[in-house]
Amino acid sequence: SLSVPVLNMLLNELLCISKVPPGTKHVDVDLSSLPPTTAMAILLYNRWAIRTIVQSSFPVKQVKPGPPQLNVMNQMQQEKELTENILKVLKEQAADSILVLEGALKLNKDLYVHTIRTLDLLAMEPGMVNGETESSTAGLKISAEEIQCQVCYDLGAIYFQQGSTNAAVHEKAKEKFFRTKELIAKNGSSSPHFTIDEERLAGYCQACGVLTSSSDDASQQATPYSQIHSCMKSGNYQDVVKIFLEDNLTLSLPVQFRQSVLRELFQKAQQGNDALDEVCFKVCVCNTVCDVLQGRIIDIQFCQLFLKPSKEKIDFLLEVCSRSINLENASEELKRKMAAFLKNLCLGLEDLQLVFMISSHELFIELLKDDERKLLLDQMRKRSPRINLCTKPVTSFYDIPASASVNIGQLEHQLILSVDPWRIRQILIELHGMTSERQFWTISNKWEVPNVYGNVILGIKDNLTRDLVYILMAKGLHCCAIKDFVHAKQLFAACLELVTEFSPKLRQVMLNEMLLLDIYTHEAGAGVSGERPPSDLISRVRGYLEMRVPDIPLRQVIAEECVAFLLNWRENEYLTMQVPLPLVQTNPYVKLGQLLAATCKELPGPKESRRTAKDLWEVVVQICSVSNQHKRGNDGRVSLIKHRESTLGIMYRSELLSFIKKLREPLVLTTILSLFVKLHNVREDIVNDIAAEHISIWPSSIPNLQSVDFEAVAVTVKELVNYALTINANNHFWLIIQADIYFATNQYSAALHYYLQAGAVCSDFFNKMVPPDVYTDQVIKRMIKCCSLLNCHTQVAILCQFLREVDYKTAFKALQEQNSHDAMDSYYEYIWDVTILEYLTYLHHKRGETDKRQIAVKAIGQTELNASNPEEVLQLAAQRRKKKFLQAMAKLYF
Repeated sequence: SLSVPVLNMLLNELLCISKVPPGTKHVDVDLSSLPPTTAMAILLYNRWAIRTIVQSSFPVKQVKPGPPQLNVMNQMQQEKELTENILKVLKEQAADSILVLEGALKLNKDLYVHTIRTLDLLAMEPGMVNGETESSTAGLKISAEEIQCQVCYDLGAIYFQQGSTNAAVHEKAKEKFFRTKELIAKNGSSSPHFTIDEERLAGYCQACGVLTSSSDDASQQATPYSQIHSCMKSGNYQDVVKIFLEDNLTLSLPVQFRQSVLRELFQKAQQGNDALDEVCFKVCVCNTVCDVLQGRIIDIQFCQLFLKPSKEKIDFLLEVCSRSINLENASEELKRKMAAFLKNLCLGLEDLQLVFMISSHELFIELLKDDERKLLLDQMRKRSPRINLCTKPVTSFYDIPASASVNIGQLEHQLILSVDPWRIRQILIELHGMTSERQFWTISNKWEVPNVYGNVILGIKDNLTRDLVYILMAKGLHCCAIKDFVHAKQLFAACLELVTEFSPKLRQVMLNEMLLLDIYTHEAGAGVSGERPPSDLISRVRGYLEMRVPDIPLRQVIAEECVAFLLNWRENEYLTMQVPLPLVQTNPYVKLGQLLAATCKELPGPKESRRTAKDLWEVVVQICSVSNQHKRGNDGRVSLIKHRESTLGIMYRSELLSFIKKLREPLVLTTILSLFVKLHNVREDIVNDIAAEHISIWPSSIPNLQSVDFEAVAVTVKELVNYALTINANNHFWLIIQADIYFATNQYSAALHYYLQAGAVCSDFFNKMVPPDVYTDQVIKRMIKCCSLLNCHTQVAILCQFLREVDYKTAFKALQEQNSHDAMDSYYEYIWDVTILEYLTYLHHKRGETDKRQIAVKAIGQTELNASNPEEVLQLAAQRRKKKFLQAMAKLYF
């Protein structure tokens, strides 16, 4: 129950008293050559070190604090810091401690530990005890096997903990734990000199048995857990079913474990392994019967899997029921539970043949008495008066020949649901064989084909071919939209094969759509992990942009995606130098992409990039300009229409925004974002500028300010920042922009959140120094203003220290405020500027606030703030307080 610092002190005292050579590493000492009490002291210290490391890795339930008392809190904080420092040292020395304990296992001799008697003798006459100790007569004798048992257990625990990062170490842990088990079995667990938690030891042994693979079949098959783990790993699922079935009699597996195995199987089945559907059903049946016997509610999964019962499913269910209960030894309660389950199962089934299978089974006959069976049959007859369980059921409704209109309806339903190209073709052939009057491409309003394609497809003269091409393309586009790229590819490939025979125009359309599909597939798959697209795909993208085939219907989105694709994969050289000039003049996305690529390419040298940056600036300004139009009303008067999206630019602002949201390359996003920020700042009535990276490359003014729709620009900046942060939430420059936007719109709490987040992501949560280009004086001043407007005046004073030149005027003014909404004097420990602390002391003295004055005096009195200290010490003190203050602020605002 003693704390880590106290134990550390006591054990170090024990090392001193036991004559451990000072200044010598324990790992360098030969234990066999030391007196027994000295060796035991070293052993005790290193065992404690290992146990403390292991204990610190366990989660600790936080004690609910009582009323805050400053002295108690400070004491607790000091103890916590001291414990952390000791733990840090122990962890650094862990490898040495392990070697010492491994060496102790080789000692095959009894040791002695000091007692009160030997310690008293030592205090009176040190020489005498030394003689006693060396002749192995002093202290309490601990046998070699008792020592080995304890050391093996401690080594096992540390190896097990290290196994989370190095699986091979689990083998060592297993060896130590099993050796501990052997020694306890040999010597008994009631030794007066040690106590080992045998339940925890058993848990460790079981975990090691599961986590390690062993060539020893006996140990491998020791528990059902290890058997199931092995079967799941190797894919031997039938054996899993067998183990679950056998366990239904013994009921040794916990229900949570059974459910977790079933969940894992369901997940694997949903990932496309259809063979697991049957295994899932069988394991679910085993679990359900187990639940029935233990009086638990039947799981919903069983009900779902039994929605479509079959002869095979009933057969297996009856087998599980039969093997899960031993009728000779089973209690009456168990029999009643099983009988009720089978009875309810019969009542829930519609198919009378399946009901008969259950009611005629020997288990059913054995469990239900004659009158119970008779009552059940009566209930079944009442449910359907014409039912006779002995006769063959009547012909199913679906076996009755349907009329032509019913058949057409059923085929149309199948046509809507199917995504198999071959099946779609077969259904359409059948439908066209039944009627020639219908246009089957119209049966679903979900089938949408772009107008540019629709006109060409609907021009196909053959009705069947027209329906097939339209439906294949519509379903392919739908699959693309819901990211089902596998089916989309199959549908597009079938459509391409079909149109190649008769229409070069539609063939090119399908090739273009398949290119777009391949872009989507790569971006959603390998592209997410940063893998570059294959060179073939890049060549096809270039080929599409350079295509000059006349009269081909083109979707603008394909050009948009192609340019975004090239920008995202840094094909700046091609966009800047190799793209054909006519293409730049005719395709707005290519022009925009070329300007962005050229600007990004030249960004390292701002002077050189100003020309291309100016061109990009002019294009974006034109897109964001307002076109004023005059319109004559019905009454003959002329009115001025404003704020309509400009048709003077190469595209609409909404199209530009949609295009930018397809970009993922950080440099491109930073460039376009800084352009919009600059455009936002150019406004004459702007009070608070927004900061951004590379903002200096853009022009500083616009000739015709009235023409720019600045409201739309402000909205665009917000949308772009929000989008950019979905791409990388840890980009500190983007976080600063977001913070500046909140600051400009008077949302000070949100602004502080993002200023702090920007500092946290680039400093390992303030454990390192925040780079000065992130926390510039402007950012710090804005944080000060935020705190001031939130009435957090002590925070204001502390932040004033962060400026390159401390702003004493603002700090003193803030400290004079008595109505502060922050923690006030609790923050004094974060102040390192002695002038501010001295002012605080004066202020509290003047107000007669003795307690607060005392806290300020204590803060000044810290030796590390002494003005005579070297500059490095003072800087280190400041840095430490900055770190703690910013971390405290982060906890408030995150």
